[in-house]
Amino acid sequence: MSTYLQKIRILIVDDQNFTRILLRGILGVHGTRRIDEAKNVEGAWEQVITTPYPDMIIVDWEMEELDGLELVRRIRQDDASPDKYMPVIMLTAHSEKARITVARDAGVNEFVIKPISPKTLFERIEMVVEHPRKFVRTKDFFGPDRRRHTAYFVGKDRRKAEPEAVDLPGDSTPTS
Repeated sequence: MSTYLQKIRILIVDDQNFTRILLRGILGVHGTRRIDEAKNVEGAWEQVITTPYPDMIIVDWEMEELDGLELVRRIRQDDASPDKYMPVIMLTAHSEKARITVARDAGVNEFVIKPISPKTLFERIEMVVEHPRKFVRTKDFFGPDRRRHTAYFVGKDRRKAEPEAVDLPGDSTPTS
């Protein structure tokens, strides 16, 4: 893992003390030194709008009162948000495609299914830090491009030619 974990401030948001302790331990083993915690969305929002605000958030979906999606929506849409591009990794025990789609459409950068695997968590952190997706703004959405990559057909005969992945400049239309 790169040394960037020593330099970034990560906010852990989860109403379960055990999960916050677990995440703090996992992050600490890999060099993260600047870790803040919040037990709920309101506490997290106060930290988001206060200097120094976090560089990244790891938030649980299901919490008492307001859920993690509410925090993501505030970060992406609220005028008081200091960084609408702030990376957000969503934790959840639910892996249904419909739930992942809802989180993606709220503006979540990455998704980690519980139980938390340190390897998976660091793969997601690496994705948002070292390979961030471009952000897209439409009338109904603001957040990371919902596609992992764009593949277009290149060649004369689609049945015979091997397709290549091509990134076209300026193409930022999100897909559902």
